[in-house]
Amino acid sequence: MKEALMERLKAFLHRKDNSTLVGSPASQEEIAHAEQQLNVSFHEDYSHFIRTFGGAYAGLAVHAFSNGSSLGNETVVDLTLEFREQFKGLPFAEVLRTGYVISMDGSGNPILINQSGQVFICDHDTGEMELIADSFEALIEEQFCEW
Repeated sequence: MKEALMERLKAFLHRKDNSTLVGSPASQEEIAHAEQQLNVSFHEDYSHFIRTFGGAYAGLAVHAFSNGSSLGNETVVDLTLEFREQFKGLPFAEVLRTGYVISMDGSGNPILINQSGQVFICDHDTGEMELIADSFEALIEEQFCEW
């Protein structure tokens, strides 16, 4: 991820009043174990983010293994496996099978990264997928705003 964006995130997330928005950094072992469990490879931007912040708020809740307390306890593995099971009959099931869920919108729709690194939101009511960013970095650049 671009250094300027990472510096903005660090300045925001490491403020004392934002301590519930940042988790514990993910270890390389946690990442490797999750990739094995999910049979995926995390894209470098997502890995960089979670190695730095763990599960953290960056304009949306980005789940990892140890999330900020405001984000809840669901890990990227929990979310991915849950949505793979829940939506196995829907058209985007194949993308879920080969991708991983990093977040949810306010309506319970999964936000996932596919094999190519693109970010999609999947509508559980219609079964449709919508491309929302070409990469994790682009998603964070678009979503993140300091307050």
